[in-house]
Amino acid sequence: MIRPWLRLSFVLVLLLILVSSCKSNSEDQTQQIAKAPETKVELELEYQAALGEGPVWNAKTQELYWVDILSKQLHIYNPNNKENRSIELPGLVGTVVPFTSRQAVVALENGIYKVNLKSGDLQLLSDVEATQPENRFNDGKCDPNGNLWVGSMNLAEEAATGNLYKIAPDGTTTKMLDSITISNGIVWDRRATTMYYIDTPTGVIRAFDYDKNTASISNERVVVKVDPADGFPDGMAIDENNNLWVGLWNGNAVIQYDPKTGATLQKVAVPAHNVTAVAFGGPDLDVMYITTARVDMTEEELEQYPLAGSVFRYSPGVKGQKADVFGQSRFTSNTP
Repeated sequence: MIRPWLRLSFVLVLLLILVSSCKSNSEDQTQQIAKAPETKVELELEYQAALGEGPVWNAKTQELYWVDILSKQLHIYNPNNKENRSIELPGLVGTVVPFTSRQAVVALENGIYKVNLKSGDLQLLSDVEATQPENRFNDGKCDPNGNLWVGSMNLAEEAATGNLYKIAPDGTTTKMLDSITISNGIVWDRRATTMYYIDTPTGVIRAFDYDKNTASISNERVVVKVDPADGFPDGMAIDENNNLWVGLWNGNAVIQYDPKTGATLQKVAVPAHNVTAVAFGGPDLDVMYITTARVDMTEEELEQYPLAGSVFRYSPGVKGQKADVFGQSRFTSNTP
């Protein structure tokens, strides 16, 4: 038989151990957060893009492709000589992905095109939404099989009239999701088994199982809920550890999320109000390029953030994953 006073003493000791353990765990967590890189965001290319978007690193040429949607421009930036070359396009351009040494693929407001990087000449690939003037194409990236996944959005940003499409290298177009308002960030994990996707107004990041044999998706679920105080999730990149880096519209920041837990791992302040997208680049994919915009800003905000619309760089302390290329599968050596 245990005496009452002895039982009470045992309980008190146990409580002290639990409190001490919780405190220790809390201190460990604080120390882990404190270990996050303290490198500040730096200006890479000063520019007044109305709506800078869609950065993607061409590993073969060591150049950054990006677009200014509202100015109808495709930009090709070389970090080595700091040269930014612009190609004027005939319509709003939502995104760009690498293709061959002579061509890239762009999403214009009336279709998907191959664009000659020297002449600017266009070759139609898909006119899937040519008869939907209430929409325009927005963000998009290539999947591990070399297909372009690109989403459309409602021009007024009010109705869910957008869709997410898969465009095969031969132009075959398949609708993968509908009822989208502002289609944005889309990435695949290292094993090519999971796709992550953002429809901005929902304030969440969704995950889907990705079947690399059929390039199809299933098993939709929410893996990250973005705090409304942080802004709206926009473009996205994925690092070598399968963590997600997201630009925050109206958020002045890029945030790193763990899709396994939904936790915020790191928040990086950016000297621009509307942070649109991020991309890993550099020879070792250890540099993060960040695009920003000047639209949707008050005069006071423009005075506070005069570099809005520029491209910034950041050293995140982790490498990114190599961007997939249109018409090229991760699983074969065939290159167009």
